[in-house]
Amino acid sequence: MGRSDQRDYPRYHDVLNRAVCSPRAAARILLLLLIYYLDRGDGPLICGVRSLTNRETLERRRGAKIRARGIYRDAVRSSRHQLVKANGLRWISLMWLSHIPWAGRHWALPVPTVLAPSSRYHQQQGCRHKKITDWARQLVMLLRRWLPHRPLVLVGDNGYAVLHCCQSLREPVTLIARLRLDAALYAPAPPRPPGQTGRPALKGPRRPSLKTFLDHADVPWTVAAVSWYDGTTRTVELTSQTVVWYRSSKPAVTIRWVLVRDPEGAFDPQTLLCTDPSADPTQILEWFVLRWQLEVTFLRWALTWAWRLNASGPTWPSPAPRPSCWVFSPGPFWPLTP
Repeated sequence: MGRSDQRDYPRYHDVLNRAVCSPRAAARILLLLLIYYLDRGDGPLICGVRSLTNRETLERRRGAKIRARGIYRDAVRSSRHQLVKANGLRWISLMWLSHIPWAGRHWALPVPTVLAPSSRYHQQQGCRHKKITDWARQLVMLLRRWLPHRPLVLVGDNGYAVLHCCQSLREPVTLIARLRLDAALYAPAPPRPPGQTGRPALKGPRRPSLKTFLDHADVPWTVAAVSWYDGTTRTVELTSQTVVWYRSSKPAVTIRWVLVRDPEGAFDPQTLLCTDPSADPTQILEWFVLRWQLEVTFLRWALTWAWRLNASGPTWPSPAPRPSCWVFSPGPFWPLTP
């Protein structure tokens, strides 16, 4: 703000730690302003969810009063054979993937961000632990309350491809995430015969594993041109089906899976799931490709606020706002001010 050299500069932060404010109300105002100026109103509201748990985005804070800090798996430095842990504060951010006219591309605009403490912290406080999927579901329900008549599309990674999350996020909310190739998929339940007693069937016969579709030559592949991560148009092959995803003691969910492969073999085959069985497979893939803007947003954020990486992890140069303050700050959105 241009006051870093003044003696009373610390008083500037008293607005955040002493004033009574509601981050939830601020997030709602910010979302409505963004929709008013940037929304084209020609489709559903596409949002991406991201948990800040890897080395580049985990907030490293130390001190006696930082009680919500936990130890998490470092998704960047860990591998299948080596587990690397990192400690810090874990945040979950819900971002609106909006097309910016003057930029000519999609941006990920953070709206609500919540702190997701570790299970050890909740045990010490004597309260029930909430998983990442629980926080994400709560954020989506909050967004659903703010926009009751707007269809929502939520895009996430494979950490959100869980049955209870797909069960709770149904119409008018559509969840798109990665799906394992060895997921237990079944045919839809057959019609119930008249007069039959007992519990209704939840699923039909077991479907073959998705890995077998890559080996069979009689699989109908569809060639589609989609907008890729680098802004170009790429030709891929798609195949899709509507199935029932089920596990023992879990709810049965009807989903549409989309298997994607590159004719030239540039990347490994990937599988996506969508909780809307009537969605178009090409549209599902294009919605999922937009999730890369979440990574671009955090990279630009790190460069903007000079987030340094050293041997002990990232440090915050003073004065740099924390993620919870940054997403509610009007600074990154100054062109929207009338």
